[in-house]
Amino acid sequence: MKAVAKGRLAVAVLVAAAVALTTMSASAAWPERPVRIVIPWAPGGSTDIVTRILAADLTKRLGQQFIVENRAGAGAIVGMQFTAQQPPDGYTFLLTSTGYGFLINKNSNIDLVNSFASVSMIGFSDSALVVHPYLPVNSVKEFIALAKKRPGEIMYSSSGVGGFPHMSTELFKLMAGVNLTHVPFKGGGPAVADTAAGHSQLQLGSIPTVIGQVGAKRLRAIAVGGPKPHPSLPGLPTISESGVPGYVSQIWFGVFAPKATPPAIISAMHGGVSSALDNPDTIKRLNEQGVDINKMSTAEFAKLMAGEQDKWAKVIKAANITGE
Repeated sequence: MKAVAKGRLAVAVLVAAAVALTTMSASAAWPERPVRIVIPWAPGGSTDIVTRILAADLTKRLGQQFIVENRAGAGAIVGMQFTAQQPPDGYTFLLTSTGYGFLINKNSNIDLVNSFASVSMIGFSDSALVVHPYLPVNSVKEFIALAKKRPGEIMYSSSGVGGFPHMSTELFKLMAGVNLTHVPFKGGGPAVADTAAGHSQLQLGSIPTVIGQVGAKRLRAIAVGGPKPHPSLPGLPTISESGVPGYVSQIWFGVFAPKATPPAIISAMHGGVSSALDNPDTIKRLNEQGVDINKMSTAEFAKLMAGEQDKWAKVIKAANITGE
C-alpha cells in the first residue's frame, strides 16, 4: 500500500511540474498572436484616446498587434462583463478609467477589485469644467450664480451613468449646492460633442476628452478640477480656488486582466506597459492630451483601485446617485 501511495504521489508531482512548466513556457512566449484591449466606453473619449496611444506603442514593442475594441454600454458594465468572461490566457485585457456604474447598478455582479486582476496604472488627468460659448459665464462663481437662478434648467452631458463626468458633476453639485440635469451618453466622445453642439450646456469631464473642443473654441474652459492649475490649459484656476473650496476630481487610467490570468503574463504585460511609459514619444503624446503618467507596481495599483472604489461608493451614497 505504501508503494502505491508513493507512486500516486510521484505521479501527482510530475503532473504538477508539467503544468507549471507548460504555463511558464506559454507565459515566456507571450504574446504569440494578436492581443485585444477592450474599452468599455464609446470611441472619442479620454479612455479611447489613451488606449490607442498605448496600443500603438505595445504593437511595436511586443511584436504583435494590440487591437482596440470598444464595447460601450451601461456605464462600462457591458465591456467589463465581456472582458471578465474571456479566457484568462493573456489575449484579452481591459483598459478603463474612473467609472463606477457598477456600484450604482446593484444587479451588475461585477467590480474592478474582485472581478479583475490589476495589471498596470497608466496615469491621471484632471477634470475640466467647460461650457458652451453661448452660456454667459466666465468663472465658476458666475456659473454657480446662474445655476442657482435657473435650478434644473442647465443640462450637463456625461459618458454614462457612473462614468467620470457623471461622478465629477454630481460631486460638484453636492459641494456647490446647485441643481443640474444629467444627459447621459455611451461615452465621453458623444457627450462632449453634444455640449459642443449646444444641446447641453456643460461638461465636467477629463482634459483629454474636452481639450480638442476647447482648442477649436467650440467650448469654453473656465476651471480645472485638479489640486493645482494644469499646464494643458494654462491660465485657468482650479474649481477649489474659484468657488468650491476642497473640490478635487481626477480621472485615472489603468489596465486590467480577467481574474485568473497567470501572474507571469500579468508581469509581462505590466513590463510592456511600463516600458511604453518610458518612451519619450508616448510620454509626449499622453502629456499633450493632459495625462500625467504615474507608474506603479501591480500591488500598488491594486491598492489604489480598492481605495478609489471605496471613495466613489461613499460619493454615490452621499449624493444619492441612482441609475437613470
